[in-house]
Amino acid sequence: MAGELVLVTGGSGFIGAHCILQLLAAGYQVRTTVRSLSREGDVRAMLRHGGADPGDALTFAAADLTSEAGWPAAAAGCAFVLHVASPFPPAAPKDENEIIVPAREGALRVLRAARDAGVKRVVMTSSFAAIGYGQKPRTSPYTEADWTDPNGDDVRAYVKSKTLAERAAWDFIAREGGTLELSVVNPVGVFGPVLGADYSTSILLVQRLMDGAMPGCPRMSFGLVDVRDVADLHIRAMTNPAAKGERFLAVAEDHVWVKDIAQMLKRRLGAAANRVPTGELPNWLVRLVALGDAAVAQIVPELGKYKNSSNEKARSMLGWAPRSNEEAVVASAESMLALGLLKQAAARG
Repeated sequence: MAGELVLVTGGSGFIGAHCILQLLAAGYQVRTTVRSLSREGDVRAMLRHGGADPGDALTFAAADLTSEAGWPAAAAGCAFVLHVASPFPPAAPKDENEIIVPAREGALRVLRAARDAGVKRVVMTSSFAAIGYGQKPRTSPYTEADWTDPNGDDVRAYVKSKTLAERAAWDFIAREGGTLELSVVNPVGVFGPVLGADYSTSILLVQRLMDGAMPGCPRMSFGLVDVRDVADLHIRAMTNPAAKGERFLAVAEDHVWVKDIAQMLKRRLGAAANRVPTGELPNWLVRLVALGDAAVAQIVPELGKYKNSSNEKARSMLGWAPRSNEEAVVASAESMLALGLLKQAAARG
């Protein structure tokens, strides 16, 4: 019901900010957590860029996933919680627990605070990472019934963190959740319009392609979804009674190769995409580059693999209708150009 108070964790993040925009547009009051209240100005600037002037409808609370402090106060009086915050480093940490512990323990802190505050439902942002890894190769699409095997050969620290955090959340609800309800959204790679310099790691790919920072396209495929549709799915999962106890894959269409993304940019952005490479890099060369580039090293286990996933459940159960892959990719590049976050935009400025 509009007018109710919704807590959004991680409001300075890419998905969190878009969730806030849509909640405000729907008439909700929003409280958002940031690690430091010094980020309030940044968040408000991002929301203004997105077309909102939240005023008193948005308030801020300081809370960190690694500490108990602040979470009870953040959840107090809230009808719903969107738990979006989670660590996603651009490079793998030296110790996987640097990312696993805050993701898992942070989720449990949010759920405990929500339960104790009498919140109706938490919608947690998980990931395709908790669905499609550690498995034998297959041709059938992944669905919400699938789970990543955290001990699989291709499971990196981030993938393990999302899997263990989501498992811990479902276990908590089953054992000690009381009347608290849980729904989970599992996005693939999140693209779409950026609101500032803080955006998803997925969009680094578009930035690197547009800036000519990559000599070619790694032979790697993944699913895409627009951040606006991810936010919409969170709100549908928050309000629809049928979403109780369910997880929802957030994927727009069939998965695509990096080369496909490059061709979308070339086709739609004209001269602005002059630096985008369309040739495919051999896997051995990507592995060689990965020896000196931690960000590239993260993609090596995925080279040559094609995974697909289905959005049928979100469409049929919640009436979700996502934008196309191309719309999400092009919106990423256009918004970065407009904000001066790409080399050619900076040069023109």
